[in-house]
Amino acid sequence: MAQARKTVASRTGKTLPRKAKSASAKKATEAKKAEQAAAVPLSQFLESAGTLTLNQRKVLVDQALLLLEQNYVHLPLKAAMHAVNPLQRLRVLRARMERQTADSMEDEWLFHRQMSAIFHSVRDLHTNYLLPVPFAGKIAFLPFMIEKCHDAGADQYLITQIVTGYSAPQFGLGVEVTHWNGTPIARAVALNGAAFAGSNEAANLARGLESLTLRPLVIQSPPDEDWVTLTYQGLDGTVQELREQWKVTTNLPPMTDLDAITEVSASMGLDLDADEKARAKKVLYVRDVVELEGGESSAALDAPVAVGAADLPTTMPGVFRARQVSTSSGTFGHLRIFTFSVTNPIAFRDEFVRLTGLLPEEGLIVDVRDNGGGHIYASEFTLQTMTPRHISPEPVQFISTPLNLRICRRHKDNPAGIDLSPWLESLELATETGAAYSAAKPITPADGANAIGQTYYGPVVLITDARCYSATDIFAAGFADHQIGTILGVDDNTGAGGANVWTHGLLATLLNEPPPPDQTSPYEALPNGANLRVSIRRTLRVGDLSGTPVEDLGVKPDVLHRMTRDDLLSGNVDLLNAAGALLAAKPQRRLDVSTSLSGTTLTVELDVDGMDRVDLYLDDRPISSEDLAGDPLTIEIIDVSPGQLLRADGYSAAELVASRRISV
Repeated sequence: MAQARKTVASRTGKTLPRKAKSASAKKATEAKKAEQAAAVPLSQFLESAGTLTLNQRKVLVDQALLLLEQNYVHLPLKAAMHAVNPLQRLRVLRARMERQTADSMEDEWLFHRQMSAIFHSVRDLHTNYLLPVPFAGKIAFLPFMIEKCHDAGADQYLITQIVTGYSAPQFGLGVEVTHWNGTPIARAVALNGAAFAGSNEAANLARGLESLTLRPLVIQSPPDEDWVTLTYQGLDGTVQELREQWKVTTNLPPMTDLDAITEVSASMGLDLDADEKARAKKVLYVRDVVELEGGESSAALDAPVAVGAADLPTTMPGVFRARQVSTSSGTFGHLRIFTFSVTNPIAFRDEFVRLTGLLPEEGLIVDVRDNGGGHIYASEFTLQTMTPRHISPEPVQFISTPLNLRICRRHKDNPAGIDLSPWLESLELATETGAAYSAAKPITPADGANAIGQTYYGPVVLITDARCYSATDIFAAGFADHQIGTILGVDDNTGAGGANVWTHGLLATLLNEPPPPDQTSPYEALPNGANLRVSIRRTLRVGDLSGTPVEDLGVKPDVLHRMTRDDLLSGNVDLLNAAGALLAAKPQRRLDVSTSLSGTTLTVELDVDGMDRVDLYLDDRPISSEDLAGDPLTIEIIDVSPGQLLRADGYSAAELVASRRISV
């Protein structure tokens, strides 16, 4: 058995960051750029819409009823919290359709509006009616973006992005919008937010503001108006008014096929509305990233590329932005995560590790504002890199229904596809016990969530807002539950989307794969490329809030910061100063471990700051526990074989504060 002996040693240097990948970056094709740049007036686009027959509409209503009644995990919660009954609304709509004919049925836009309103009523951004062609893949937009700040004791709504080449009298970045179609802007935002309801008031207002100028037509009904009238205080201080028409263009494609039976599609926690808007913002405002990604979403490049002059090069420019920032409290790392929507969660984690290794060790600002989520593995695999604690992935539950039980039975112990065996036994027992939900089991593998352990050792602040949703909510909840650092919010809450989401297409495929297909499957093919999404498994918190659902509750920040005018127009300067102040107040710690193996003797050199004890483990077996007096130590461990894993756990006042792993 390995043993340890110690001597005093000299101070050693820090580990260098690993090298970045190399090769050439992808280039967008001219054809794809031309397609994405093309835009037509909304009125012209709508002339081509409207091909659903009455029978096709009936299929959509029937399948919506099926999903909400048999698959939708949040239905009891939503009915209780928001006093809604989407099933009855669908039944009423279906009954009225029986009295219609092809000649008397309402216009197709009205049918889509009714379906969207029913799905929006549950205030769940995972549970959606997805419009058919020609709406799918299209975005309606105005050539500017508005954001809210709090300045001089009042809320202000400022223009913060403008499409290249667009101009209007006395119009530019920083002008204040006062009215929208004659309605005071704050009231217009609230009314719009009620139509596209989020899970809480902060989410309502955030989405109401965003949807004033940008609407993914696959998930939001087209605007009622062909144009909007905007009243604003011009650059010269005069009151100005402009009339701008809505236009429609093609969005970037989604990251993956969510209807296919894959680990990626089964592990999605994604606010599609936010994801569509994030891709649309790249099309409208960040063309250099679109070109780097070759017109694909969240593409990984062969070699790191810096988008901005101050940015660190990254292989995922549509996913990460990393840089050093100077604040009033010091220089720290700032890592923006735009999305978790990737196909390879390990590559995502590794790029996060590489970038943080290039940033200052004095503190890290992880910024997930506007992040609508994506691959749940990617979010939970990343948490381990910032904490010495063992990560417990959030568990999830199915609602107990005959159809969910049927799906889990078909996919019991299915290594080639989606393995649902962890939830099967509890769903079978629920038939006898009357339990409303299955057992709570994690989607993310616990070994993957703890595969590499801590890699960043400075203090961490997480910045959130009300547009954080789904896998990002799960990331924020895990950050809080494992006490990784301080959460600094620019809104009162995150978006509060706590679920794994599946499409109608995926559910239908689950009863047809593996062969032979289930001839009694209740799922029918949807017409014209329409689709439905539903929260299939709800997520629960761990730690002190163990068992609390994330849906509708979200994650509250430890500290609140209201965005200022300087934040919107000068690179988040006040927000980053607030984050820097939080980091500067945290203790600085360092755990340097170097090793050398000679024969079967492993020499370990320890050099630490901010710790009074280090425990050593070899392949998880305890080897040595050393009280430190501030001087470096050398420890020799005998009977060691190459390939064994050394772990050093650092403590301060009996609290685990750092951990490092080294393969011998």
